Amino acid sequence: MSRLESALKNVDQTKALLIERGALNQVPTLFKSLFSEAKTVIVTDQIMFDRVGIKIKELLDEQNVPQEQPVVFKVPLAATYENVELLAEALRNHDAVPIAVGSGIINDLVKLASHKTGRRYMCVATAASVDGYTAYGSSVTLHGSKQTFSCPAPLACLADTDVIATAPLSMSAAGYADSFAKVTAGADWILADALDEEPINKTTWSIVQGGLHEALAHPEGIVERVPETYGLLTERLMLCGLAMQHAKSTRPASGAEHHFSHLWDMEHHLHNGRQVSHGFQVSIGTLALTAFYEQLMQIPMEELDVDHCIHIWPTLDQFILRAVDMFKDTDFLHIAVTEIIAKYISKDELKEQLYLLKRKWPLIKEKVSKQIIPFDEVKRCLKVVGAPTEPEEIGISREYLRETFHRAIYIRRRFTALDLALRTNTIERCLDNMFGENGRGF
Repeated sequence: MSRLESALKNVDQTKALLIERGALNQVPTLFKSLFSEAKTVIVTDQIMFDRVGIKIKELLDEQNVPQEQPVVFKVPLAATYENVELLAEALRNHDAVPIAVGSGIINDLVKLASHKTGRRYMCVATAASVDGYTAYGSSVTLHGSKQTFSCPAPLACLADTDVIATAPLSMSAAGYADSFAKVTAGADWILADALDEEPINKTTWSIVQGGLHEALAHPEGIVERVPETYGLLTERLMLCGLAMQHAKSTRPASGAEHHFSHLWDMEHHLHNGRQVSHGFQVSIGTLALTAFYEQLMQIPMEELDVDHCIHIWPTLDQFILRAVDMFKDTDFLHIAVTEIIAKYISKDELKEQLYLLKRKWPLIKEKVSKQIIPFDEVKRCLKVVGAPTEPEEIGISREYLRETFHRAIYIRRRFTALDLALRTNTIERCLDNMFGENGRGF
């Protein structure tokens, strides 16, 4: 049984997933097998309608699948709640089952709009750019902040690797970078599990981490546009989505490297006047966290001065004041305060956790060291596919990147390497080594 077949048996929302060359021709058959005699409506943007949507419409006509007039968004298109509402309003005019044709933005819009109008949908992925196709939840911007809204994954998902391989290389590089982020995300989960913060679910762990290192080892095939390589990348992204669908959480596929990207989105970071793709932001986040882990693993935590850590541990009120000071000029201060309250631990709880850390550190270090890929190799692979490897490439200064290590702690309650370093009073030591003259160049 393949990894995809095994993963599908562990989810309750997506019933069919097809990834192969020429798969586009199977759209009508797959649709009818799951939605029977239902009417459909293609939802896409103008670029993808011209490139793929027209052909899908013709294929559906040939198989006598009834259709409503396609919903075609103008470009450029953003995954905003306003666009979700516009699409939901259009869908309320009929009971047709949507077919999302496009990449991450289209899929997120259709996923949430379908849920709001009480129907399931099918997705035709056109780029190996994101891991959210088969994921539970939709990532949409509301009130200037990227938020994840609860809603079911598609009932069926199809990816034609001939189509995927012709997508702009930058989109494939973004998807490859997002796949690479699962390495540091996995390391964060190892820490959270070992310190009794959040146990590892063996099923979701194996879906994401099984074969991950091997899948990332040959980036050259992305640049050479080898369909088989694109098939493997697409499969990897779909697996991550299925893991999140199974967990009803992004924990299997998201750690501190994603918190960096979320923070930059929330702070409305632009480069040359444009928003940077999620994958490219995660590329820098993954490199930064890899370098951070290399520093963290060199610290003899078994010798940690627990009493000192407890003595300097701030009160909850002090953390809240820090959050207010950091984010008082933003539109998401309430998020920072809410999240830091949610994950705050008392001095007694900190004492218990740090003694646990000291006892388990040799085993933790061994597991994390096996999980993390060396910084130079990560950088090489990302550079090969064309993903950014220097923060300036996405408009992030070294100073801003360093500040992000501190600020990202406040925007998500998920336990990561940043929280471990904060609680052990080692975060500045790691950052000084990273950003100093003899560091990784950060």
